[in-house]
Order: sequence, then structure tokens, then C-alpha cells
Amino acid sequence: MPELPEVETTRRGVAPYAEGRVVRDLVVREGRLRWPVPAALPDLIRGQKIDRIERRAKYLLFHTRVGTLLVHLGMSGSLRVLQGVPPQPMKHDHVDVVLADGNLLRYNDPRRFGCFLWLSPGEDHPLLSSLGPEPLSDEFCGELLFRRSRGRNGPVKSFIMDGHVVVGVGNIYANEALFLSGIRPDRAAGRISAARYEQLANNIKQVLTSAITQGGTTLRDFVGGDGKPGYFAQQLYVYGRAGLPCKACGALLREQRLGQRATVYCVTCQR
Repeated sequence: MPELPEVETTRRGVAPYAEGRVVRDLVVREGRLRWPVPAALPDLIRGQKIDRIERRAKYLLFHTRVGTLLVHLGMSGSLRVLQGVPPQPMKHDHVDVVLADGNLLRYNDPRRFGCFLWLSPGEDHPLLSSLGPEPLSDEFCGELLFRRSRGRNGPVKSFIMDGHVVVGVGNIYANEALFLSGIRPDRAAGRISAARYEQLANNIKQVLTSAITQGGTTLRDFVGGDGKPGYFAQQLYVYGRAGLPCKACGALLREQRLGQRATVYCVTCQR
């Protein structure tokens, strides 16, 4: 599914075409998403100017004067900019945000696990209220991970993927950051030192920043707001490489399931 770098790539691709533009219409062809699209949503946003587009975790927030459109891409969704005369909608093109300048944002989601919801000004939505800090913010650091991990016996990989601890560290990037930090993903979170957590926090920032710069990771469905794929997959050290040689030491990479997610690691490089 699209993870934080893919969502940030989408935000950066869409923002130049949507910020400062007025929404002429919202066309909902299929409203049965993970949460039903509110019937009143087109009337709420029609005629409103999109002041700015913000990302919070894996959510996109389209801020207007009268409220905020909350968008999630789900497991297989994409939001693309279409200029000029748009092509006829395909089977899974569920929502169009039609802009007054003639361009539109088209939401495609084969599995319908995304959402289009509305937040009134000042509303604290349950989807956002309990989220942890952003991983690229100053608030996120090794000391925070060390403090929140005390007494936890679960795997460190599951710990850093917990959105209450820190948002947006999805499966791909958790695998990669743990490899760069030399930490086995199944090691108990509460048994890792402050120094190693500082290294892990820095590597999480590095991996996510690199992925954003390169447009995300193309795995099956993802494309950015401009319709182009991401390219970070070319630099993956462990994710998706089970049974292949480690790029650092040559040992064969192993795979196990942690939290029902594929987890790949090097028994030599990670302790």
C-alpha cells in the first residue's frame, strides 16, 4: 500500500495544480469506500478554494476556509492530476475533484480501502487524534523511541510501525531502517539501548527522506500525482530480497512474518 513517502510524493505532485484553485465540483461515482463518502460532501466543498494541502501520516488534508477534505489512498489508491479534456473514467476511478481552471484530480482505488471525508473547522477527527509524531519532525528522535520502548517485549519492527509511537514508518521502510542500523527486527523493543535507538531514528529519517526525493517505492500499484512511478525500489537492501545475498556481507537474507508482515533481514549484519 502507499506508505508515507508515496503519500508525500502525491502531495507534492498535486499541490502545484490544486493549491489556490477553486473546486468547481466533486464527482462521486462510487462512494462505498472504507468509510462511505458523505452524501453532502460535494455541496460542502463545491465553490471553495483549496488554501493548502498538508500531509499528516498517510492522510492528505485539503484545507479550505469552511473545512478540510480528508483523503486516504487506502491499499491500492492513487490521486492523479489530469489536465485538459480528461479521458473517460475507468472502472475504479471513483472520485473526481474538478477544479475551476479545467484540471481535475482523479482518485482511483481498485480495492476501495481509501476514504474521502470532511472535517469541520476545529474538528478533532478520531483518525488523526491519536497519531504519534511525524518521523521527519524535530520531535521524533532516539530518546523518544527509547523512552516509549521501556517495558515492551514485542519486536522492535512492530514497535516502530505503531502509529501511536511514530507515524508513517511502514513495512518497507521499517525493514530498510533496521538493516542500516544493524538491528534484528525480531529483537525485543525494550532491550535496545538509547544509543542504538538514536541510530535507528536517524536511519528512519534518512530512508524516508531518500524515498521521498526519489518519488517513493513502486511495488505493484503506486504512482505519484503526476502518474509516474517511484524509483526507490532500486535501492532496497532487504525488503523483497529474501533468499538473495546481502549487499553488505553476501550472506543469504532470511524472511519471517512479524505482525503478519513480511520481514527480511541479515543474520550476520543485524544483531
